[in-house]
Amino acid sequence: MAMITVRRSAGFVSLLASGLVLSGCGMPGAPLPPSLHLPDPVTDLTAIRTGDQVQLNWTMSKKDTDKLLLAGSVPVRVCRKEDGATVCAQAGELNLPAGGEGVFTETLPQQFAAGSPRGLTYFVELRNRNGRSAGPSNGAMVIAGQAPGSVDGFAADVRKDGVVLRWSAGMPETAVRLHRRLLRAAPAAKTKPSPLATAPEPIEQNLLVEANPQNAGRALDQSIHFGQSYEYEAQRVTRVKVDGAVMELDGAFSQSVRVDAVDVFPPAAPAGLAAVALTSENGGPPSIDLNWQPDTEADLAGYIIYRREGTGDWQRISPAQPFVEPAFHDAQVEAGHTYTYAVSAVDQSGHESLRSAHADETVPNP
Repeated sequence: MAMITVRRSAGFVSLLASGLVLSGCGMPGAPLPPSLHLPDPVTDLTAIRTGDQVQLNWTMSKKDTDKLLLAGSVPVRVCRKEDGATVCAQAGELNLPAGGEGVFTETLPQQFAAGSPRGLTYFVELRNRNGRSAGPSNGAMVIAGQAPGSVDGFAADVRKDGVVLRWSAGMPETAVRLHRRLLRAAPAAKTKPSPLATAPEPIEQNLLVEANPQNAGRALDQSIHFGQSYEYEAQRVTRVKVDGAVMELDGAFSQSVRVDAVDVFPPAAPAGLAAVALTSENGGPPSIDLNWQPDTEADLAGYIIYRREGTGDWQRISPAQPFVEPAFHDAQVEAGHTYTYAVSAVDQSGHESLRSAHADETVPNP
C-alpha cells in the first residue's frame, strides 16, 4: 500500500508542476519603455551656394527611431559650423511635414560672405515635440568667403553656326558657367524608339567657359537646335582648395536672356563646280555633265542648277523640286555652243544660298 501511495503522490506533483508551466505561458512580459518619438536623422542633406545665397535640400524622415510613422509636422533646426569652430551656430528653425521635401534658404551673414575661402558646413536636426533629437544630419559643405562678381552685359545673338553669347570681359581669371534651359521641347515621338534615334535634348544644361584672357567675354553654343527656344544665365566660377579637395565658389546669376533659334540662314554656296562636255562616237546628241562638292549641312533639301548662254539671262534647268545629288546631266545643249553654269543650295525651310562660282564649257562640233 505504501508504494501505491508514493506513486500517486509523485504523479500529482508532476501534474501540478506541468500546470504551473502552462499557466506561465500566458503571463505578460516586462513592460517596454514608452517611445520618445525621435525622428530618424536626415541622411541626404545637400547645400548649394550661389552668390551670397545658400540653399539646403533634404528628405524629411517618415518614421521615428522606433519605426513608428511620424504624424503631422516635424520641428527642424538648421545650423552651420565654420572650419575650426566647436559649436554649430543656429541658422534657422522651421516646421515641415514628415516624409516631404525639406528646403531652407538663407542669405549668408556678412561674416561668412567676406574674407578668404574656407569651409562652412550645414546640418539639419529633426526634433520631437519636446525638442529632443536622434542626432544631426550628414554635413553639407559650401565655401564661405568673398564670391566672384556678377556677369554684366550678358547678351546673345543667333548665327548660322549657333548662339553667340557675350558679356563684359572683367575678371578674365575666372571661369564662366552658362546655364541653358530649353523652353519649348520638341513633341515626343509616338512610335517605338529606334536604337539609332537621336537622344532627346536635355531640358537643363551647363556649359563651362574656362578662364582664358584671349577669348574673355565671348562663347559660341553650337549644340542648339533651330526651331527651339532657350533661356541663358551666366555666373562666374572660382575654384578653391579646402581640406585638400577642390571646390567651386559660384557668383550670382546674371539676368536671363531668351533666344528663339529661328533658322533664317541659307546654306553655304556649293563649291568645286566643274563642267565636262560629252560627245557620242555614234553620232548621238551631245551633253554636259556637272558635278560639285556635296553640301554637308543637316537641313539640306537639295540643289538648283542654273545655265545661261553668252550674256543672256540665267535659266533654271533643274526640276521644280531641289535636285538631291551633287551632280547633273544636261542633255539640252547644242554643238558649237558655250554654256555657263552655276549651282545654289536650298535648305528644308526654302532658304536658297548664293550661287556657286561659274563653270564654262563649250560643246565641240562633231
